[in-house]
Amino acid sequence: MSQQGPILVVSTARRPSFAATLDVARLFPVVETGWADAARAVEQVQPAAVLAETSGTNAAGLAELAVRVAARQPYLPLIAVDPQIAVPDNVIPFFQSPVLQTHASETRGGSNRLAARLRAALRVRSLHATVMRRLVPATPMALSHIDPARDATVLLIGRGGAYPALSVALGERTGVVGALSIEAAAKHLNARDIDGIVLGEGFSLRVVDAFLTVLTEDARFRNLPVVVTAGDLVPAYDLPNLEIVSGDAGNVAATALPLIRQHAFESHLSRTLKAIDADGLIDARTGLLTPEAFERDFASAIYQTQQRGGGLSVARFAFDPDHPRAQFDGARIISRLMRQMDFGAAQDDGSVVVVFAEADLKTAHSIARRLSSVMRHTSHGQRDARSEPAVTVATLLPNDSAKSLRSRLQEDAQRAAS
Repeated sequence: MSQQGPILVVSTARRPSFAATLDVARLFPVVETGWADAARAVEQVQPAAVLAETSGTNAAGLAELAVRVAARQPYLPLIAVDPQIAVPDNVIPFFQSPVLQTHASETRGGSNRLAARLRAALRVRSLHATVMRRLVPATPMALSHIDPARDATVLLIGRGGAYPALSVALGERTGVVGALSIEAAAKHLNARDIDGIVLGEGFSLRVVDAFLTVLTEDARFRNLPVVVTAGDLVPAYDLPNLEIVSGDAGNVAATALPLIRQHAFESHLSRTLKAIDADGLIDARTGLLTPEAFERDFASAIYQTQQRGGGLSVARFAFDPDHPRAQFDGARIISRLMRQMDFGAAQDDGSVVVVFAEADLKTAHSIARRLSSVMRHTSHGQRDARSEPAVTVATLLPNDSAKSLRSRLQEDAQRAAS
């Protein structure tokens, strides 16, 4: 990746030891400044990223810098090294493990971790710059627009006494998918969009090592934020957003959430690029069609099916209207798992409607059941509201129009609800 600008290092009077990491990784030029001048340096230097040594500042100083950084466009990563205080939402934590400071070879491993964390954040910045350049008309889009409670999903893996506390701590801020085994976690990773993993207690170090090795070897998951609570584990994995955290559930969640939010932002930017490539016909938030594009394709599919023969069915997935996050998660799952010839869109009434091409009623029911079964394990917030929808399926009759088929689907849904 080409360098996008200088790296700003904020520290106390002495040069922090991690600054040498940037020289080794050939990430330069590096501009160093003190905390008193940090906010002004962001405006003057216009850095590509900011690395902050937090031992020499207080919460107010870090918050002021975070506000100044958040106002920059495109996305400006702010990484706090060894934070001892609570960090703002747009600050990425990085902890230098004491284990890695024992030997010179291990210290280089810690340096590699920081360089990898920085490069991963710079990739998000590059993606944001690309979207800003291609988006016409220009539309504001920033990390601050990503609300983890609305846009992100974390996979929580564990089966010990800390699992309920982690579930609550994470569920208050983001969507949570629970897994009591590594096998169940693997199924979730393959079936849905995940923005981070929290691996709790209940597994041996050998199992944890095997799981992290698999993540390292699969390019789909290598950049996922992964927070592990196994304190004896050495972070010697090619996972740039891996953190090993001890402490209570609140501490684990505080470390994970900034990384999860950054990944959710990256995913949103990727979907936005796909929407741009599709001439705006795809909804960047869900990955499904926009309502207007859906209605046009729906009418065309019915006409062509009636002219050429074959089957066509439509399914309506109705979610709890009091929990709009459930509709979003369901739409994302459907977008990821539906067949290539099918298409769908999120509706204003909180449902998602999907058209199954070349599918009779029995086939459509089977597909709809498989999709809805994946949704039932996602919970949201303190009330533990779940994504499992009420599903209604209808099939195309010889004299149907798009309007009559939609009306019959709606009527069947109303009868099922009553």
